[in-house]
Amino acid sequence: MTQRLNITNGDSAADTLGEAGIAGKIIAWRDVLHEGRVDASLSLEALTQVRARFISEKGWGDFAHVSGDFAERDRMIRHLDYFDEVTLWFEDDLYDQLQMVQLLDFFSRDTRRKRISLIVVDGYIPPLSPAKLKDLDAARTPVTMPQLELAQKAWKAFGSDDPESILRLLAEDTSALPYLAPALKRHLEEFPSLETGLSRSEREALTAIDQGHTTPVAAFLEAAKHQESIFLGDIIFFSYLERMSGRNNALVTWADGTPVIAPTSGNSRDFVKRQLKLTPLGREVLGGAEDWQSITSQTRWLGGVEIKPGRGGWRWDAGQRVLVRAPKADRGNSKRGELKEAESKPRAPKRSSRKKK
Repeated sequence: MTQRLNITNGDSAADTLGEAGIAGKIIAWRDVLHEGRVDASLSLEALTQVRARFISEKGWGDFAHVSGDFAERDRMIRHLDYFDEVTLWFEDDLYDQLQMVQLLDFFSRDTRRKRISLIVVDGYIPPLSPAKLKDLDAARTPVTMPQLELAQKAWKAFGSDDPESILRLLAEDTSALPYLAPALKRHLEEFPSLETGLSRSEREALTAIDQGHTTPVAAFLEAAKHQESIFLGDIIFFSYLERMSGRNNALVTWADGTPVIAPTSGNSRDFVKRQLKLTPLGREVLGGAEDWQSITSQTRWLGGVEIKPGRGGWRWDAGQRVLVRAPKADRGNSKRGELKEAESKPRAPKRSSRKKK
C-alpha cells in the first residue's frame, strides 16, 4: 500500500489537512526562519540545534521541547523507508516560502528517488474547504528539476552572509516558484532603512501606534493590513515592540512609561489590553530625524546576515527598492548625514510583490 508523508507550515494547517481527510501522515515544520540566524552551510541537524536554541532564548518555547520536536521531524525526512511520496503543502508568504525552499533544498540532495510533490496556496490553508483541499491534492504534480535548482539557490542565498546573493537571484528567472521572489523582496525590506534605521515591520508598528492603534493587538492588526502577503505572527510582532522598548532610548513604551516586555502564556491577557505610546525619540526616528540603528545596542540576524548596531552595514533604500552599503559614521556626528552618501546604485531590477502563524 502506498504511504505518503505530508509536510506543512504549522499546527493549524496540519489540523486542517487532517480534518479534510488528506491521505498519509501529516507533520508541521513550524520554524520561523525569517527570525534569527540561518546558516545554509550547516547540516539539517546542526541547523536544528541553532534554531531550537534561538527559539528557546526568545521565550517562544522550551529548548528541550522545541529541539525534540525538530529532531523528530528531521528524523522523519531522513528516514523515508515507510513512505513512497512526500507532499509539501505551503502558502505564498515569506514564512512558508522559506520553509519550502529549505525542504526542497534538502530533498534535492536526496538519492532515494522518492516522489516529491508540491502544493502552494495563494492565501491560507486553514480557511479552505475539505473539497477544495482534496481538489488541490488530486491535482498535485511532481516537483521539477528547475524548482529544485531554484530552491537550492534561494536557500543558499538566504543563509549566506552576503545579501547581494539574494539580489542576484531576484535578477534571474524565478518563475519556477512564482511566490518566491515577492517573499524574498519582503525579506529584504526587514533590513534597516536607509532613512530611519527601522525595518519595515518596525516602521509599520510605530506608525500604527502613532495613528491611534494603541493596544498591541490593534497595532498588530493595523500593520497586517499593509502586507501584500501576511507572514508575521502576533508573538513575533510583540517581540518587535519589546525590541524597540526598554529603559534607555525606547521608541515605544506603555502609556505609563514602563518598558514593553513581550508576553508569556501567564501574562498575555493583561498584555493585550494595555495601552502603548510612542516616546519623543520614537517620533523622531519615525520621522527620520534620528537613526534607530545608531541608537540601539541590539544585534539581530536576517538569515545569514548579522545586523549589528551602528550607522554602517547593509541598508534598505525604500525609494530605489534596493539594498545599499551605508558607510560607518563618525562618532562626532549627531545625525545620519553619511547615510545620505550611501552607495545607491540599483543592484537588481524593481519587482512587484503581493498572511499568520
